[in-house]
Amino acid sequence: MGATAPEPGSFTPLPVRRVRRSEDATLQAGEWPATLAPIAHVLEKGLELGPTTIVVGENGTGKSTFVEAVATAYGLGAEGGSTGARHTTRPTESPLAQSISLLRGAGASRWGYFLRAETMHGLFTYLEDNPSRRGEPAFHELSHGESFLAMLNSNRFTGEGFFVMDEPEAGLSFHAQLALVGALMQLVGQPGVQVLVATHSPVVASVPGARILEFDDDGIHERAWDELDVVDHHRRFLEAPERYLRHLLP
Repeated sequence: MGATAPEPGSFTPLPVRRVRRSEDATLQAGEWPATLAPIAHVLEKGLELGPTTIVVGENGTGKSTFVEAVATAYGLGAEGGSTGARHTTRPTESPLAQSISLLRGAGASRWGYFLRAETMHGLFTYLEDNPSRRGEPAFHELSHGESFLAMLNSNRFTGEGFFVMDEPEAGLSFHAQLALVGALMQLVGQPGVQVLVATHSPVVASVPGARILEFDDDGIHERAWDELDVVDHHRRFLEAPERYLRHLLP
């Protein structure tokens, strides 16, 4: 059941207010992933998170590394799952989680869930082998997009909590991405809910009211949606694909 709206003038704290370098951090400036400018920014200056924070940027800029580390530091499984999840196949996560700390909202919910496209198959296998909820669909019998949306619309994603997603658009059609945005809009409309998403999709990045952070070789930059490189490139490509295609062959 979803949380009720707060009384006028009341305040519902966010699960994570700020990400910062931990006092016992061991990650050095010359070690990956601290060699990535956005990660170095977080370690040196910290980073505030809003009710909805969307991280965009090219491959290799540290989006997934950052999101994974925040999820892990919060207590979520690195390969997906809820608070305290122990599902794992092969540990591949970066050491960043051990060098950051999260400033949490006093009295905020400790519940959370992490979904990442690249490990969904393993997570669904684990959930089917260890059933804990009645009436849950057989995720492997659904398409990737159907299974992702079914998960997002399950009772795991209701009420207060911290919900993290890494490239949720992978495998989703345009219409499914719109459905995802609709589900995110309903989710973030609840008090005490906080969402952190890493994406390449201009559709997913369009969630109203989101704080959009663009990761690049110079660090982290807060952007409006229509200022994003990914939005500009999609517009230009759709207007004239030949502008881009002519550069693909020698």
